[in-house]
Amino acid sequence: MQPVARILIIEDEPAVASVIQKALAEERYEPSVAMDGESALDHIHRFDYDLLIMDVMIPGINGIDLTRQVRRQEIHTPILMLTALGSTDNIVSGLDAGADDYLTKPFKIAELLARVRSLLRRNTGSTGAADSLTFSDITLNLDEKNARRNDQLIGLTATEFRLLEYLMRNPRKVLSRMDILATVWGYDFQLNTKTVDVYINYLRKKLEGAGAGRVIHTVVGMGYILKEDPA
Repeated sequence: MQPVARILIIEDEPAVASVIQKALAEERYEPSVAMDGESALDHIHRFDYDLLIMDVMIPGINGIDLTRQVRRQEIHTPILMLTALGSTDNIVSGLDAGADDYLTKPFKIAELLARVRSLLRRNTGSTGAADSLTFSDITLNLDEKNARRNDQLIGLTATEFRLLEYLMRNPRKVLSRMDILATVWGYDFQLNTKTVDVYINYLRKKLEGAGAGRVIHTVVGMGYILKEDPA
């Protein structure tokens, strides 16, 4: 029998929090509620959650700052952000802080539950016996959720980790932006393919930070490929 997923809802609107909590409980999840950033951080430190559902506009520490704190503390629990702010800039800010997915208000409960299921599936780990992937001088540890290049630890967000994992599972193969978006973020994600370009750039900077050669190459008009630096 699968263990029950524990989910923390960080939402200061009681009516919204109540609706989400009820819907999650009906799906046999174990939801808890925190009404502000400080109490949410306390919950996160005291309990082991499988998912955080976090509103951006919460009292005290706002959702984006709270996400940054959580990620700085090496807590990799998936984060689904909720907000009434739907512009691309706001969405990218949340993802850049370390969130894994984004849902704008108002939303349908069915869509929320679909996002929850998707994030929980992603967090269960990869199938198969291998606990790591290797390409050239890069090693991705699937159990510990970390990456190394030339034995140097590279700090990745959860989204960057999934992006690198997808590339490393498909080395020397051209991957279109739509393929990457669909696999890493999901078909129903609200962003366009420019988000892929943004995150490829983030990942390149981290992988090349120690002066190492480029391994993620652009194929003009087609997408990206993971291959050795021809130089």
